[in-house]
Amino acid sequence: MTDLSITDTHARNIEAAPTAENLLATHLDIWTTAIEQKSSAGRGSSKKFSLYGIKKLRELILELAVRGKLVPQDANDEPACVLFKRITAEKAQLVKDGNLRKQKALPELSDDEKPFELPNGWEWIRLGELGYTQTGGTPSKNRPELFGNDISFIKPGDILDGSVCYENEGLSFLGAESLGRIAPANSLLMVCIGTIGKCGFIDRDCAFNQQINSITPYVNIIKYLHKVTSAAYFQNLAWELSSSTTIAIINKGKWESIPIAVAPLAEQHRIVAKVDELMSLCDALEAQTEASIAAHQTLVETLLNALLLPQTAANTASQSDISLERPFTNRFDKDWQRVAEHFDTLFTTSASIDTLKQNILQLAVMGKLVKQDPNDEPAAKLLERIAKEKAQLIKEGKIKKQKLLPAITEEEKPFELPNGWAWSRFGLLGYDMGGGTPSKSNSDYWNGDIPWVSPKDMKRPFIDTAIDSVSKKAVEETTIKLVPENSLLMVVRGMILAHSFPVGITLKPVVINQDMKALVFNFLEPEFVLLMMKGLKSKMVGLVDHSSHGTCKLVSDKLWGISVAIPPLEEQHRIVAKVDELMALCDQLKARLADTQTTQLHLTDTIVEQAV
Repeated sequence: MTDLSITDTHARNIEAAPTAENLLATHLDIWTTAIEQKSSAGRGSSKKFSLYGIKKLRELILELAVRGKLVPQDANDEPACVLFKRITAEKAQLVKDGNLRKQKALPELSDDEKPFELPNGWEWIRLGELGYTQTGGTPSKNRPELFGNDISFIKPGDILDGSVCYENEGLSFLGAESLGRIAPANSLLMVCIGTIGKCGFIDRDCAFNQQINSITPYVNIIKYLHKVTSAAYFQNLAWELSSSTTIAIINKGKWESIPIAVAPLAEQHRIVAKVDELMSLCDALEAQTEASIAAHQTLVETLLNALLLPQTAANTASQSDISLERPFTNRFDKDWQRVAEHFDTLFTTSASIDTLKQNILQLAVMGKLVKQDPNDEPAAKLLERIAKEKAQLIKEGKIKKQKLLPAITEEEKPFELPNGWAWSRFGLLGYDMGGGTPSKSNSDYWNGDIPWVSPKDMKRPFIDTAIDSVSKKAVEETTIKLVPENSLLMVVRGMILAHSFPVGITLKPVVINQDMKALVFNFLEPEFVLLMMKGLKSKMVGLVDHSSHGTCKLVSDKLWGISVAIPPLEEQHRIVAKVDELMALCDQLKARLADTQTTQLHLTDTIVEQAV
C-alpha cells in the first residue's frame, strides 16, 4: 500500500498545472491514495470504497480536453467555423431532400452563456445545431407483439460508463415502426430524466425510452461529441437547467440549448485519441490500485487469522509489549509480534481496521486477550450457580422447564480453553423470553413509559429507548412480558439476518416484538455476554434459515444450542476493560485515517481546480 502521509512536495507541485505528458505521473500517489470510504457497501455491493482520485483524474482529462489544453493546437487546422458551415449545409440538404423537418432556429449564444474562453480556431455552438434530436418513448405494454428481438430498446440502466448494452429488452419491427423514434448508428443517447447526464453513443439503430434524448450529428463527430457531453462543464449545465422536482428532468429544448465547445475537426481526432490513451492508463491504474487494496486486505486477514489458530506449545513467561496482557504460547507470541512490527503499514484502511476490531473480539472470547489468574473462581462454579438458579425459578413456576440440551461434543469445541474456562450451551446461561405486539387498535396500550423494542431499534449496543413505547396496562392485560435490565436482546427474524446478527444489552426493563428474543441471565458480566455474541456474529449468521417465505429466521434450537466459551467472572471484567481500551484505540486510528483521507480528497480537488 502507498504511504498515506502527505508531504510538502505535493503542495509545491500544485503550483504548476500538469501537462498531458505528466498528468498521471506528477501526482501519482495522490490519484491512487485519494480513496473515499463508503458508509455502507449496500446489498449486492462488493466495494466499500471509491477510487476518488482516479475518478477526479478522469474528469480532469475530459475537462482539459474540451478546453483545448490536452493536445497542442495546429495553426494549419481548418477552423471550427468551417466545420460549422459544412454542418449547416448538410442540415439544409436533408431538409431539401425531405429527410428532415425544418428546424426551429436556436437563439445566438451570448457571451454570458459561454462557460470559459476557447483557443483560437474553436467555436461555441449549441448542441441542437450540431444534429437532429429526439426524445424516446415506450410502446404499449398491453401489446406484446410490439416487443421482440428485432431492434434494441435502450433504457437508462443500459447506459454504463459511456458504453451501451444492447442485449436487454428489444422491440419488434412493428414496435419500432409504431414508436417512430429510432436513433440511427453514430447517435448519442443521454439520460435526461432521473440520473441526468449518463451518456453513450450507439453503433447500430436503436429505440430508446422517454427518459432518454438522442442527437444524431449532421457530420459524424460522434466520438468527440461524446467526450464533450461527458465533461464536467456540460454535465453541470445539464443539472443546472433541470427542473427541481422529485425526479430531476431537463426537457429537450433546454438540453438542445447547452453550448458545445467545438474544436477544429483535425484537433478533434487528436483529442479523441489522447483521451482514449489516457483513459486506458486510468483503467490500468484503477485495476492496479484495486489489486493492491485487495492484496493488502488479504495480507491483514491472513496475519490476523494466524492468531486464532490452535496453539500446541506450552505457555511461556514471555510478555508482549504491544497491548495484549496474557502470557502466550511461543507460536502465538511470534504471530502477534509479526503483526505488531508492521502495524503502521497493515492498518491503513477502514476495512483493515474493521478486521482488526473483529479479530480483537475473537481473541477476547478465546481467552487470548488478557492474563488468566489462578486465584479466579473457575467458570465451572459459575455455571453451577446459574443452573441452580434456573432450577429454582422452574420450581417456583416463574419460568417453564427448558428442553434438554445435549452435551457438547469434542467436534463442537473449535479451540482449546485456557485454564479456568468452561464450555456451555448458550441456552444454559439463562432463560429466554419472546415478544409480541399489543393490539394497535387499543390506544390505552401505546405511548406509555415502557420502550417497545423492535429490530429497527437495534442499531446500538445498549438499549434504553425505542421508537415506540407501551403502557403498563399493555403489560398487565396482554401476553407481552417485561424483559429485565442487563438482559441480552437479539433479532431472530428479518432480512437483516442475511448479513448481520443485531444484539444489545438492556439498560432498563423493556418489552420486545415478535421478531426478537431475549436471554435473561445473572452471575455473568453483561458487557462480556454482549461482546461474546458480537464475536460469534459470523457463526450466528451461518445458522440463519433463508427459506421462510421472503424473510430470514434463526430457529430457537439452533440459537440456544450453540457452544460458547465462558471465562471466570473476574476475567470477564478484565476482558471487557481490555476490549474497551483496544476498541477506543481502533476508533482513534479510524478517525486519524478519515482525517488523512479527507485531506487527500481536498488536495485532489485543488489539483483539478488549478489544472483547469
